[in-house]
Amino acid sequence: MPLRSVRRRVRQRYQQLRSEAIRLGYIKALEHASRVGRALPIARSARRRVELLRDIPYRPGGRRAHTLDVYRPRGLGAPAPAILYIHGGAFTHLSKDTHWMMGVSFAARGYVVFNINYRLAPRDPFPAAVEDACAAARWVHEHAGRYGGDPTRLVVAGESAGGNLATVVTLSARHEFAYEPSRALFRSGFTPRACIAACAILQVSETERFNSLWKRPLPPWVNHQLVTLTEQYLPARGRLDAPMPLADPLVFLERREAATDRPLPPFFAFAGTRDPILDDTRRLGAALDRHGVRNETRFYKGELHAFHAVPFREQARRCWREQFEFLGEVLDLAPAS
Repeated sequence: MPLRSVRRRVRQRYQQLRSEAIRLGYIKALEHASRVGRALPIARSARRRVELLRDIPYRPGGRRAHTLDVYRPRGLGAPAPAILYIHGGAFTHLSKDTHWMMGVSFAARGYVVFNINYRLAPRDPFPAAVEDACAAARWVHEHAGRYGGDPTRLVVAGESAGGNLATVVTLSARHEFAYEPSRALFRSGFTPRACIAACAILQVSETERFNSLWKRPLPPWVNHQLVTLTEQYLPARGRLDAPMPLADPLVFLERREAATDRPLPPFFAFAGTRDPILDDTRRLGAALDRHGVRNETRFYKGELHAFHAVPFREQARRCWREQFEFLGEVLDLAPAS
């Protein structure tokens, strides 16, 4: 083999290894930030107002991936609106434990939050996460009242990969897909009143498309993360087990002839303007507009992916305030005092 070809291959392999190291370092940084965040005064103050019930199974079998945590306001009287929260992490990492702040933030404002784990790729590729999210939604619909949640005021929410799954769950509740776990949710009576799709990746296939949407190429480690997401979540064996709309809900919604069997609820979708995948949020808003579905699609200037997870930042505070205003309106809640 010519020396030039050897050098090129070595450079490519080095770049792949470097990108993977950065990706793994980024994951560790997120996990560390989650642990550190618990000690911040703003987190301690919110947690004092919230009761936490941990590791409740929503599917049999004893797998930790099939457990959820319940966050609810202390001293809860009347049933409160319920939120099914689905964490992000590129379908491959993170958990309900790293996303404790989402549960606390919603519960501190009067919601009962069901913050779920689900099976992760590459060990469990698509459609395992969809199956789990649909099963969790059915469980919440059946058991919300036991924990103080109002099953008639259910919201589905998630960020990044969780935003994809939140959208899939919402679609599954309103459209009878051929995939049996999705169809079981459709038949269960689960009726979300709203969907929050935060900085969501809504077309998991062809993630290389994001590189063509920016004036400059994405950093290699970001592009590696996106390509790895597709490879690990959608291997060939995974694509055969469920209809692709349940991996690419955005593509389903963009079809002009696409119509759900029941009307979709309002959506609140948002992203930062420096988020590499913000175009999926733009496309979601446009698709919902074409189908006459109420949506509030917001873009926060200069913010990166999942910026709202750092709640003391000004734009994050604004984002949370606008989420609560949206939910207050669609759920007909009294304004917070």
